[in-house]
Amino acid sequence: MSTAYEEYMRQVVLPMRKELTDAGFQELKTADEVDQYMGNAEGTTLVFINSVCGCAAGLARPSAIYSLQHDRTPDQLVTVFAGQDRDATAQMREKFPEYAPSSPSMALLKGNEVVHFIPREQIEGVEPEDIIRNLATAYNEHC
Repeated sequence: MSTAYEEYMRQVVLPMRKELTDAGFQELKTADEVDQYMGNAEGTTLVFINSVCGCAAGLARPSAIYSLQHDRTPDQLVTVFAGQDRDATAQMREKFPEYAPSSPSMALLKGNEVVHFIPREQIEGVEPEDIIRNLATAYNEHC
């Protein structure tokens, strides 16, 4: 049974989810979906850990989406939503324990191995062009 607040928040975050799904990201909403995806992951995957914070809206989501216009890009795009899909987010974070939980954040995976990670500290207060360049450099090296 959900509370009125939980239902309200589900409605509030719909555009934040849609921004990424419209750009081709697959949402993983449960721990089982994360396990299923990661169990079959091949090639390269950009994992976006979404958030309601301002740096996700003004920096992370637009930068991730814009980075996909680069010549080389990941084979797959997936996202989990911190604070909303808690089990899925926790399960995804377990896949890269060497990095402290951070949202928003982005991980570039090759198979199941993290080959590049951008924590919130490298998003918040950074120019979008620098985030895009960071991603493009990782794509050039790993995709």
